[in-house]
Amino acid sequence: MSDRRRVVVTGIGVVAPGSMGREGFWDMLTAGRTATRRITFFDPALFRSQVAAEVDFDGRLLGLTAHEVHRNDRFVQMAMVAADEAVADSGLPLGSGAAGAPDPDRVGVALGSAVGATMRLEQEYVAVSDAGTHWLVDPRYASSFLHHALVPSCGATELAVRFGAHGPAVVVSTGCTSGIDAVGYASQLIEDGDADVVVSGASDAPISPISMACFDTIRATTGNNDDPEHAARPFDARRDGFVMGEGAAVLVLEELESARRRDAEVYCEITGYANRCNAFHMTGLKPDGVEMAEAIRQALAQGRTAPDEVGYVNAHGSGTKQNDRHETAAVKRSLGPAAQRVAMSSIKSMVGHSLGAIGSIEVAATALALQRGVLPPTANYEVPDPECDLDYIPNTAREQKVDVAVSVGSGFGGFQSAIVLSRPSRRTP
Repeated sequence: MSDRRRVVVTGIGVVAPGSMGREGFWDMLTAGRTATRRITFFDPALFRSQVAAEVDFDGRLLGLTAHEVHRNDRFVQMAMVAADEAVADSGLPLGSGAAGAPDPDRVGVALGSAVGATMRLEQEYVAVSDAGTHWLVDPRYASSFLHHALVPSCGATELAVRFGAHGPAVVVSTGCTSGIDAVGYASQLIEDGDADVVVSGASDAPISPISMACFDTIRATTGNNDDPEHAARPFDARRDGFVMGEGAAVLVLEELESARRRDAEVYCEITGYANRCNAFHMTGLKPDGVEMAEAIRQALAQGRTAPDEVGYVNAHGSGTKQNDRHETAAVKRSLGPAAQRVAMSSIKSMVGHSLGAIGSIEVAATALALQRGVLPPTANYEVPDPECDLDYIPNTAREQKVDVAVSVGSGFGGFQSAIVLSRPSRRTP
């Protein structure tokens, strides 16, 4: 443990519903505003769930070229915009060849995505099949970049080219934990000495007819179409499913001593990461939360962190009956008596559930909370559920300085992940 390289976050970029950029995102969270509305991307009238948290996004207005917009799916475009903000925030001249730029062979990329270019793939299929009229599709109507829509690795490739990253490049696709897992994997690359800097995060743009139909079928999304603003209600007794969202968050991870040498601003240190699989059911969760609890315990142990040091838990908090029960049990099981004193909240109540992207968006929110001493609330929390009996920071942000925070994620397929963020001053080198 003594010779383990320490990893810190020195840049954050966010593309989220209801806001644009890191500061707009933070202002929205701390104000407790929700960004959920009736779907505008297509006519949702035939769907059970007709609400979503959409991003008002235009790549050209946010600095992308016409070529970049033409060849890339929306999820890649959002990742590029978020990464531009994160790299600028870090102060690292990545890909520039300027003095002080890191060795390109020591710069990596780790991008998470649950569903990749679903939106582009669906649009292309509509074109080549003439809206489903023909079983044998006509390739003459396909874009020359159709193959980008098929392979989610195009996201990592675009970021690697953009920042001249010649080190490890990977796409992590573990469903709804993809965002946490990508950041955790990036942290491990630096800890193990395989990279000095990693551009890491996740992006997803799943608000399309095929995605909505998938979640309608299993009734995981909310049916509260009459009141979109209050449809996402994690931990509330009236919750009836999650609100689909979209977005991206990218973080710049860097070895601590390197960041100190260049006097970089440090948001937080990543002191532990772990993931588990419950090997139980593709969509079901056992109520005892054992696997998530084990992920939390392992992540804390990596950084020699005691449960009673945790001051905040950024919850998965999807707003489904079983998830919120499962997660509450996992926090109690892993933190013990300290769980009753820990503040916990779900930002999905405000920005929806952007599948693979949400994990990195939540890590970004947790890093900002540590740095700024303000904990975001759980919006729309009004009716307590006896089975969910922790402190969920109802409706109003809370000024509270914490030294250690945990962000957790739970995904279909049984994935359970936890990442621990700490103030760098908590431990001496």
